[in-house]
Amino acid sequence: MSQVLDLFSNIGNFTWQQGLMIFIGALLIYLAIKKDMEPALLLPMGFGAILVNLPLSGAVGPDGIITTLFRAGIENELFPLLLFIGIGAMIDFAPLLSNPKMLLFGAAAQFGIFFTFSMASLLGFVPKDAASIAIIGAADGPTSIFVAGLFKSNYFGPIMVAAYSYMALVPIIQPPVIRLVTTRKERLIRMAYVQKPISQATKILFPIVVTIIAGVIAPASVSLVGFLMFGNLIRECGVLRGLSESAQKELANLITLLLGISIGFRMQALETTFNGITVPGFVSVETLVIMLLGLIAFIFDTVGGVFFAKIMNLFSKNKVNPMIGAAGISAFPMSSRVVHKMGLKEDPENFLLMHAAGANVSGQIASVIAGGLIISMIGPLVK
Repeated sequence: MSQVLDLFSNIGNFTWQQGLMIFIGALLIYLAIKKDMEPALLLPMGFGAILVNLPLSGAVGPDGIITTLFRAGIENELFPLLLFIGIGAMIDFAPLLSNPKMLLFGAAAQFGIFFTFSMASLLGFVPKDAASIAIIGAADGPTSIFVAGLFKSNYFGPIMVAAYSYMALVPIIQPPVIRLVTTRKERLIRMAYVQKPISQATKILFPIVVTIIAGVIAPASVSLVGFLMFGNLIRECGVLRGLSESAQKELANLITLLLGISIGFRMQALETTFNGITVPGFVSVETLVIMLLGLIAFIFDTVGGVFFAKIMNLFSKNKVNPMIGAAGISAFPMSSRVVHKMGLKEDPENFLLMHAAGANVSGQIASVIAGGLIISMIGPLVK
């Protein structure tokens, strides 16, 4: 009888906070499977949250497998950088090269990052945490991981959950925001698209030139931009098709899987000490504030891109549909699809996909450069 009691004695070690985190983990798994929201990432994140919140879990601690994965792939920024190679290999920059002015929308849609940094600072977050929270607005999970990991933010877990959750919720968040800040007349603006021939030499030179320019403007972004552009160079060089396909599929899928489950390490409900640093528990008021700030960053990125398009229309003969500006965030290709569907809903013959795709891929570039700028600006303050 005593042996049976010993077998179930660990049940008494459960806390309500751990129970809540297990519920959140189950919710993430539900959203991944039932709602098809970023399943490759939300499912391992959810399962990782369950693993680390079981009382006395062997998955964490000095020799726990989740701890080992976190040290090996996230603490040193390896996983997000490797993932950038896969993302770069997936991106076709042809729509952007056909219409280079779309690059401006990618820059404009990063407004929410700097606005949210100011808000987080006013709410009392120290610079390294405020900067890490602000990058949620980049709508780029790997960039958020890289910046939060580099700054060793105390709120790594909530930042990761917010970043990837809002990426998955793009089709829900963006449409009402876009409708709120545009008129139906603006949403009906048609944009002619002419596919200009892009030479292979141009496609090869583009990632190299972007890396050099970004490295000069924001040296701290070299790792981010460089790995993204390296992945694209593999795609466009024409002599590494096998590697390009592997980067897009096997590499990206494997790293995404490991990345998602490793994030669970920082989703522990209770306060923990890691490498001599006390990490706040996930269940806290700060987590709710970070989720709210992340949403604000996301909304203001969308609004910034739309209003930039409106300003351009004041001086441009060929009007731009303001919804294109909303696609300047880094959530590729979800945001461009959202804009395209909204255009078709207003006018079944208004095809905005290629314009939106150009703005969307420019958002990929702009988000990693913005991450580099944040690192350059805040880095000296946290050393």
